[in-house]
Amino acid sequence: MPTSPLITLTTDFGTASPYVAVMKGVIRSINPTADLLDLTHSIPPQNLRHTSYFLATAVPHFPAGSIHLCVVDPGVGTERAPVLAEVGEHYLVGPDNGIFTGVFRHFGEPIRVRRLSNPRYWRPTVSSTFHGRDIFAPVAAYLSRGIDPEEFGPIHPNPVELGIRSAVTHGHRWLGEVQFIDDFGNVITNIPATRLQTLPVKVAIDGHSLGLLRWVRTYGDAATGEQVCLFSSDGFFEIAEVNGNIARRLAVTPGAIVELMLS
Repeated sequence: MPTSPLITLTTDFGTASPYVAVMKGVIRSINPTADLLDLTHSIPPQNLRHTSYFLATAVPHFPAGSIHLCVVDPGVGTERAPVLAEVGEHYLVGPDNGIFTGVFRHFGEPIRVRRLSNPRYWRPTVSSTFHGRDIFAPVAAYLSRGIDPEEFGPIHPNPVELGIRSAVTHGHRWLGEVQFIDDFGNVITNIPATRLQTLPVKVAIDGHSLGLLRWVRTYGDAATGEQVCLFSSDGFFEIAEVNGNIARRLAVTPGAIVELMLS
């Protein structure tokens, strides 16, 4: 049985570089019993919005007390703050650049964010380009050993949050945006599925009409190549091409405007 809280790791480092292994080595050097779990190291490089959605979808399913170490850090070495956040009985360790926006919004208040300013819990020498190794990994390790969060630094007010638009509705018309595209090319919007009825719906993305799409319960309810709409597993309006890649076919990217007209 694990003797310390779970530490998850999420990065954009890929799997061929040594960076993830180095962070794990640092953590185990500080806490030899650390329980480590890789979430992904395939975040698109420097993609803060993708990271925010990924964490918001994954973190709530982990046990209370988990420590989520995330390093997607295009501003490493600049004035952006290194932080430790406490939210929803979870700990988040990483850069203050908006990657935790989705988690903050999922759990809501209270959120306590601290700036990591105590070098006692860093490596002796801090590189300007690898805070994952020299600051974030050590902090996660010491936190897993039971160090009080107050020891790592003072309260950090007003953490950075990404400017994510909310979906709006006017009568039978919804206006939202693409918030995520999964590895299958399915387009997941920010329009809440619970607010929709399974009536015929006309869909347009960035002004390009897809026409009337059929609702399905699951992908196998339609023929290969058919474009359909459904409720995503995390509760949003989703557009898919069965056994295809609708995002690639339509050249859709996150942030694209989605308009729905319900019949």
